Amino acid sequence: MMTIGLTHYLVLGAVFFCAGLFTMMTKRNAIGILIGVELVLNSANINLVAFDRYLGPGRLDGQITAAFVIVLAAAEAALAVGICINLYKNLATVDVDMAAQLRG
Repeated sequence: MMTIGLTHYLVLGAVFFCAGLFTMMTKRNAIGILIGVELVLNSANINLVAFDRYLGPGRLDGQITAAFVIVLAAAEAALAVGICINLYKNLATVDVDMAAQLRG
């Protein structure tokens, strides 16, 4: 039977990070970019919890930091959705290239 070790979690975190980075670089609308940011933050959480489990048994530093990252991601998502709604209200699109027209 195969056991899941630290390397498996690190590879999973790297795959999520690459997928998030690719999504942020290729998407033109704001919602797609937000999804990419969330994938990058989730990859960091996977790595934090994995390192905490395998390198620091008995401590909860990685899990507490991951919970803090989740709270920050929720605040970032709420703020970004507000910006997307305002962008759509003013331009009738969520294309980030059109946001340059909002300069005052």
